[in-house]
Amino acid sequence: MMLFLFISVSFLIINLKGTYMSDTSPPKPVLFRSYYRDWIEVYKKNAVRNVTLRKYLLTLSWVERLAPDLRLSELTRLDYQKLLNDFASEHERQTTMDFHHNIKGAILDAVEEGLLEKDPTRKAIIKGREPKSRKTKYLNHFELHKLLESLELSSTPSWDWLILLIAKTGMRFSEAIALTPKDFDFSKQTLSINKTLDYKTRTGFLPTKNKASIRKIQLDWQVLMQFSELTKPIEEDELIFGSLGKIFNSTANHNLERRCKKAGISVISMHGLRHTHASILLFAGVSIASVARRLGHASMTTTQKTYLHVIQELESKDIDLVMRAMSSLN
Repeated sequence: MMLFLFISVSFLIINLKGTYMSDTSPPKPVLFRSYYRDWIEVYKKNAVRNVTLRKYLLTLSWVERLAPDLRLSELTRLDYQKLLNDFASEHERQTTMDFHHNIKGAILDAVEEGLLEKDPTRKAIIKGREPKSRKTKYLNHFELHKLLESLELSSTPSWDWLILLIAKTGMRFSEAIALTPKDFDFSKQTLSINKTLDYKTRTGFLPTKNKASIRKIQLDWQVLMQFSELTKPIEEDELIFGSLGKIFNSTANHNLERRCKKAGISVISMHGLRHTHASILLFAGVSIASVARRLGHASMTTTQKTYLHVIQELESKDIDLVMRAMSSLN
């Protein structure tokens, strides 16, 4: 009996010791993909727009695919560069750059929290596949004129009215379909952009893309008079384009494609109308600062990057003007 009691107590001590040691053993190394998932949940969910959140989640899916066993504590510059290179092997350079930026914020927070000793993203080299041949992004002045001539503007809102409005204002698609009659100030010839419409998940109005996107756009007298008549039967708080039913970007692009083909011009997207508007203003000599404000860009840097091809073409013309002006001094 005493022997049995001794053996039982011995086993109890061993079990308690094992439990204690398991409680005080070092924590299991955190996988980078787990840390990044938690980081998105804590810092990005309900803090950024749904479209932005989806981009972070897409980045997470690639991290899980390319580096499922990578531990946060062991993330070196070499490991990080390898992750970027693996991603770049299937994507273009700009997409790889976006992937890098989406991850970098989380890694810098890990460094600040002491989870990493050094920043492994320092001096990262961004690679990527050669970009595919791009479709035409914008129309020239002549093509836009032909497009607008081909529109059939009835007495009620239609896709053609939406095409006209975006072409004349450079608004984003989500901004244009969120408009109500009260957004127009016909006495001051302005249009207020202060919201967007969530046409993807149909949750109603959403904030604009950024603070700079809240703006007033000056309208030319012709489009002002046209929309003054069009909006008269519509209640002030009603959506101008609400009668179009379920609005999808793809449907809008299909209607624009049909109009482009009818006019015998290059086929572009609805977003291409925004590019067209900006390009025509730049070629007309409007300053980059004014174009940035009209488009609702957060900074002129965005405008310069987006329309670099136009700016470079304008610089070539400027060189001719400079040479002409200098030669006239002789």
